This record gives sequence, structure tokens and C-alpha cells, in this order.
Amino acid sequence: MDAVDRQLIQALRENGRASYAELGRLVGLSGPSVTDRINRLEAAGVITGYRATVDAPSLGLGVTALIGIQLSDATDHDDVAHRLRELEEIEDCWFIAGDDSFMLKVRGTDVDGLERTIRRLSGTQGVSRTRTTIVLSTKWENRVGELPGGEALGA
Repeated sequence: MDAVDRQLIQALRENGRASYAELGRLVGLSGPSVTDRINRLEAAGVITGYRATVDAPSLGLGVTALIGIQLSDATDHDDVAHRLRELEEIEDCWFIAGDDSFMLKVRGTDVDGLERTIRRLSGTQGVSRTRTTIVLSTKWENRVGELPGGEALGA
């Protein structure tokens, strides 16, 4: 992966609907060259998909929380991860090192909804304890591949 690939990735992160011609003008390549590069990045698993970024509060999901999950002894991590996937309120799930085994990003309509989610989590087989941190505000998200000044890594 070179600097042009990194520029293309950053441009797609900013506007996943950009045409190959637009991307080509941005990086100084023809549309077909951009197409080839993006196809290679997709085939290599660097670009894993395209999606719309939505404003959660606009969808009625005004509360975001990070929830650490501690597991019971001798619990199968994959089994618990499978159970957690069934809870649609969980946006992201990471298997982590430290006191907790999983860290979850949960979105809900309000604090009552968050409480219901925590009760469901606590009742999940293999979960021994939860630890919840409510997000007061989001300063930024999704900065993969970007330097603090907004410049693409490797550029």
C-alpha cells in the first residue's frame, strides 16, 4: 500500500459515494487506474465495505454507553460473543485484555432503555459483571487512517 492508496482510502472514508473520476482527480490518476486500486484494496481486505454514517440521536438513540463485561470462570468467550450479537442495542463489541473480557458500545433511546439493556446483559449466560460508562458527548469517531491534522497516514 502506497501514499496514493492511503489518499484513496481517506477520500472514501470522507465520501464513500465519490465517483472513480472524482477520486482520480484527487490523486492524479485516471478513473480506470483508481478502479483497479480500489478493487485491489477490496480484494486484500483493506476496504471491507461501504455504509452510510448516521446521526444516532436523529434515529432516537440519544444515549451512548461503553459497557465492560466480566465473564464467569471457565466461560467460552466465543459462546458469549455469539449471545451478545443477538442484542441489537450493541453497536460494537471488542474482546479486550484487562479486568473485562469484552467492551461494548451500546446505543439506546434513553436511560431507561439503557437500564433494560444492562439487565439483559447481566442475565446473559457467562456474564458475571458489567461496568457501564455513559458517554456525555462525542468529540469524534472513526479516525482510522487519519493524522490529528486531518491528513492521511503515510501521505
